[in-house]
Amino acid sequence: MPEPPRVKPVGGSNLNCIRTGASLPAQHPERLLDEALNALASAGDWRSVLDELPAPIYTTDAEGAVTYWNRACVDLAGRVPQLGEDRWCVTWRIYTTEGEFLPHDECPMAETIRERREVRGKVAIALRPDGSRVAFRPYPSPLFDPDGKFTGAINLLVDVSDEQAEALNVEAERCRRLADATFNREVSDILGTMAEGYERTAGELARQREA
Repeated sequence: MPEPPRVKPVGGSNLNCIRTGASLPAQHPERLLDEALNALASAGDWRSVLDELPAPIYTTDAEGAVTYWNRACVDLAGRVPQLGEDRWCVTWRIYTTEGEFLPHDECPMAETIRERREVRGKVAIALRPDGSRVAFRPYPSPLFDPDGKFTGAINLLVDVSDEQAEALNVEAERCRRLADATFNREVSDILGTMAEGYERTAGELARQREA
């Protein structure tokens, strides 16, 4: 794979502190992202550092073409990204938490590249080639060279399948309560369909975690 865009060093903690268990990505995603940025900015063996980080991390160039991914990306996406073909994200397909198809060029990473800013607070559902799904929270951030020129972006993905399955079940229950409370048959049917969709996605996420 080609070299990723060079970046300015950022303040961070000792690399040894990040190798402490599977829950760390969800608890300290920004710290892991800082460690990745430090590794990219160093003259050392940045690939071995990023490969061992306990979270999926990948980079793109300024046009959104994926230039690097670590081993954890393959585990989360259920596929090996295609260098020279994949843009914006390493996942196969993406959906919103409402179940709507989300084109890769509309995902948070694409938004970061277009607007050259961090994007936070988003959750998406990745569909793997084998049909399984995983919910993730992305942390896309722009990359700039020492002269301030935009060179690409880096993204860290955090698996939030358990959290999202619970949230979807709560939303399904809310839809069913509203359906029971309305006297409009058409509205009730729509709410019931929405509840079924939420429950179906929540069940798929839960089954994947148990597999």
